[in-house]
Amino acid sequence: MIALDTNILARLLLRDDEQQYRKAFKLLGDGRDYTTPPTVILELVWVLSTHDIPKADIAKGLRGLLGLPNFKPHQAAEIAVALSLYETGLDFADALHLSLSDGEDALLTFDMRFAGRAECLATTPPVQSVD
Repeated sequence: MIALDTNILARLLLRDDEQQYRKAFKLLGDGRDYTTPPTVILELVWVLSTHDIPKADIAKGLRGLLGLPNFKPHQAAEIAVALSLYETGLDFADALHLSLSDGEDALLTFDMRFAGRAECLATTPPVQSVD
């Protein structure tokens, strides 16, 4: 399995450098299996958002990546949960932190907005604001 860095995936989704886009496209179509850590996905969302890509398009791009038969990111199930939470209104970083905290009793934060949104979504684990 070969790990990919953020810039490979960003070029694929942004298509802002045609030469690098073609190389990234060719890589992911060459039949080999690829992976990436969740931190790369987190950075990818950040990169896409700094290019003013709408949230719905970011989610669509991530779903496309996750649907590739030869792209198997580490903790793919947790990334998929984070993506679903992101689509319901959570910040992607918060959603990823939450999904990677599955099995814990709670996720504590000083971020009242995050805690409030998570409470509305009845997330597991619950997100609790520390007063």
